[in-house]
Amino acid sequence: MFAKILNDVVRSCPLVHCITNCVTVNDCANVLLACGASPVMADDEREAEEITSIASSLVINIGTLNSRTIPSMFRAGRKANELGLPVILDPVGAGASQLRTLTAMHLMREIDFAVIRGNISEITAIAGGKCGTRGVDASDPGVLMGDLPASVSSLINDLRENTGAVITVTGPKDIVSGENGMYVIKNGHPMMSKVSGTGCMLTALTGAFCAADPSDPAAAAASAAAMFGVAGELAFDRLTKAGGGTSTYRSYIIDEVSKMTPEKMREAAKIEIR
Repeated sequence: MFAKILNDVVRSCPLVHCITNCVTVNDCANVLLACGASPVMADDEREAEEITSIASSLVINIGTLNSRTIPSMFRAGRKANELGLPVILDPVGAGASQLRTLTAMHLMREIDFAVIRGNISEITAIAGGKCGTRGVDASDPGVLMGDLPASVSSLINDLRENTGAVITVTGPKDIVSGENGMYVIKNGHPMMSKVSGTGCMLTALTGAFCAADPSDPAAAAASAAAMFGVAGELAFDRLTKAGGGTSTYRSYIIDEVSKMTPEKMREAAKIEIR
């Protein structure tokens, strides 16, 4: 099933409209091209709805939130809902400032999201819990070690029920919580956390995978997370042999996404269904 969704992305070449942050916009565009999708980045209020109307999905990323782009996010989101397109939210840095947290919460009230993806601090913040956020990074010690306390699991379930969205929590283990159960993805490499934009790239990929299989956003989100994690593992193997650093690693990750095949997915994906 998960490898099939990758094939569906390549076959359908979905157009993914990203209203994303200026730090990682180029990485998001390149990783979408690498997986077989097509990116379009339009964050001006005057064209946000028009571009959304020709897209296959919409990604809203609040990483460099500002007063100019916030209205665009709402306009694009409402248009996507009107057209029945999957919308993905990345609440980057929620919990670090009131602007980010309140904007994310306002977006969740006004727009129906197919998937909300963030680290545990961001997800906890928008779910109304207490979180520890350092800029855009998670700082919950237990979760950083790969644990998921019962209280956090409850928050994730509540957020899913309140929003109707699939919730993806990324970390040492990626958790995808959907209506019919939970996927635990055990792919990836710790060095991915040392490269700016890996979370944003995964959110963009989630937009592509949901566009290719809109009927099952949980499976699409889990497939995207597993594929990206496998790419991170293969990239690190190459990096070790080449003796490169973090900048090289970023390029290798995108390379491995472009070289991903269903066969590699079937061999290397570590997805547990609960």
